[in-house]
Amino acid sequence: MKDKRNRAFYLIMIFVVICLGLLSRRMTAYIPYTINLYLGDSLWALMIYLIVCMIFRSWTTKRTALISILFCFSIEFSQLYHSNWIDVIRRTTLGGLILGYGFLWRDLAAYLLGIGFGIVIDHKLNMR
Repeated sequence: MKDKRNRAFYLIMIFVVICLGLLSRRMTAYIPYTINLYLGDSLWALMIYLIVCMIFRSWTTKRTALISILFCFSIEFSQLYHSNWIDVIRRTTLGGLILGYGFLWRDLAAYLLGIGFGIVIDHKLNMR
């Protein structure tokens, strides 16, 4: 069995990524448009990847990546569904940050970028 990931480290990384994501929403005037299109969604997916790594510490990088991708893609495809009850949740700040507002194909690419970055970090740190 491989060594388990350090939960405290991943918790700190999650906090840093959340701060960067919230900061990216405030700094849109200073971030080039092309980067800004993908930055928030990439950071969100990276956060999801880090959460999965923290919770399932002994899983391989491949497995955590697959679960993270499936989760992120599921949330994105759920944005194709509109009903009053879920749209009310999406209109809240937290609901909008978690569930998003509308489906965009480019968000799937952003998720892959964010999770790919997480894979590189995870591999370098844990050699999994």
